[in-house]
Amino acid sequence: MQEVGRLPNARAAQALMDYLKGQGILCQLSSAEAGVVISVVDEMHYSAARAEYEHFVQNPHDDKYLQASWDNGNANIKFDYGAPGLQLFTQFISGAGPLTLSIIALCSLVFLGFNIGFAAPIFEQLSFFGAVPDSGFEQVWRLFTPSLLHFSLLHLLFNLLWWWYLGGKIENKLGIAPLFMLLLIAGTLPNLLQYYMTGPNFGGLSGVVYAVVGYTWIMGTRRPELGIGLPPAYIGFMLVWLVFGFTDMFGLSMANGAHLGGLAVGLIQGFIDCVKRPQH
Repeated sequence: MQEVGRLPNARAAQALMDYLKGQGILCQLSSAEAGVVISVVDEMHYSAARAEYEHFVQNPHDDKYLQASWDNGNANIKFDYGAPGLQLFTQFISGAGPLTLSIIALCSLVFLGFNIGFAAPIFEQLSFFGAVPDSGFEQVWRLFTPSLLHFSLLHLLFNLLWWWYLGGKIENKLGIAPLFMLLLIAGTLPNLLQYYMTGPNFGGLSGVVYAVVGYTWIMGTRRPELGIGLPPAYIGFMLVWLVFGFTDMFGLSMANGAHLGGLAVGLIQGFIDCVKRPQH
């Protein structure tokens, strides 16, 4: 047997396997640390199965997969969906990796502390150089730690949702290394750009979010077989939101420098990783 690909849950995998079965390609399903693994039984069918897997990742709601489930599905297969709350929690955990989840937890704890009476000490320790007295350049952590600060619940949820969706996809598909590089570089250099544009009073994971958007955009376009593409509508929304940040249309104060810098970091790293990663 040869591994064709991985999916976040068994129900999605079964839809693809039902379709492949109709094409005369038999597959087996096995559990993995995050999701399930689809393997082709006869290795001579690997190329055809892999091509269909890549199409499925980009178009999981294609009508042909639903039809295949009706035509070729096994009525004896039982799926344990569990309680709705448990199912959502399982999907949340399986949709990300340790680094993705750690940053979500860290940002959430900082936001919680900020709103239960510890705003002043947290800001004093995590804000950028010059935001508070005695915050000199020897305190190097201040290059990154403003990325952990969020000043509204909407800002926090917006950033963490994108970070979970895209960061988790990158970590699960490509490993922790490329995501860590995005986090480290996009969590620091864009902050410098934001500082020179508006001064030291800013915060948020937005620069990193735009980095994973840019990275996913490039990898999905140039290396779609890796399965981390982003629908064009999502890309369009994020670019429109980036442009809106330079206007006063919504009356919001946005870290436009961090957004631009993060997007640039993601695009550059995406191009580099496309060249570095061997094609199969």
